[in-house]
Amino acid sequence: MSQTSVVVLGEALVDEFHDGPVAGGAPFNVARSLAGLGASALFISRIGADDTNGQLVLDSARRYGLGEAGLQRDARHATGRVSVYEEAGNHRFEIHGDAAWDHIDGDAAQRQLADTGSTLIYFGSLAQRHPTSRAAVRALVKRFAGTRLLDLNLRPGDDARLLAAESLMLADWVKLNAEELAQLAAWFDIDGVADDAGRIAALMARFALRRVVLTCGASGWRFHGPGGELLAQGPGVAQPLVIDTVGAGDAFTALLLAGLALNRDLNATLALANRYASFICGVRGPLPADPLALQPWRTALHALPLSA
Repeated sequence: MSQTSVVVLGEALVDEFHDGPVAGGAPFNVARSLAGLGASALFISRIGADDTNGQLVLDSARRYGLGEAGLQRDARHATGRVSVYEEAGNHRFEIHGDAAWDHIDGDAAQRQLADTGSTLIYFGSLAQRHPTSRAAVRALVKRFAGTRLLDLNLRPGDDARLLAAESLMLADWVKLNAEELAQLAAWFDIDGVADDAGRIAALMARFALRRVVLTCGASGWRFHGPGGELLAQGPGVAQPLVIDTVGAGDAFTALLLAGLALNRDLNATLALANRYASFICGVRGPLPADPLALQPWRTALHALPLSA
């Protein structure tokens, strides 16, 4: 069975919950899920050369079977930290500045990427907050000849609109949730369009996007092709015991990428991705503490029919 390695770019950090630190960062969540699901992944990020949080990131990567060749070490900047405040069932995040992942070495990353033969690359917007990593991420994505999937991680800031626009111009595929679609519609003067399908069509036309995946929580998901055409959709999946929703969107993206890498039927992959995201809502944090909990999802993924 042939498959392609997925290149994942972005932040690796530690989420500091009230009951202890947990390795996180959307790209790191995606990369660990990919590895746990049996898909080859090259994760490119940067951590502190010798700090406790960096060791936590390394330990987590190893636990899920994710290779660490793309994890650069930084002797001057510490591993990234996020303080997580849980308030009335919701989460507020304080993302601390000038972390190691703000200083990704683009030249070193390009040398590694050139050896993968990958046809899939994932990138986000948060890793572009600092000029150094912004330049590295954009250079890597621009040179990439395969499919470029953007998973926006919108955060408050005066440059958020520009950052989103510049990221969308680099992407072929975009994964959005309903709140992000509403924000993009407001920013890019398409909020007067009557429905989500019209907004997606306008967004795709403006940024020359090939595919958009819209996740809508309890309302399910939708998959749009050229011109905003609805190609597939599915219902929401109830989670009887929601622990938290941290990492649910990352889980959806990871299983989608894994299905693409393994050349699985796309509609079946999207439906399984939706169920996997619901599963993650029933565990603490972005991934189960025991990687063996991913084995049923790995089995289900590999049992999907091949793409026609």
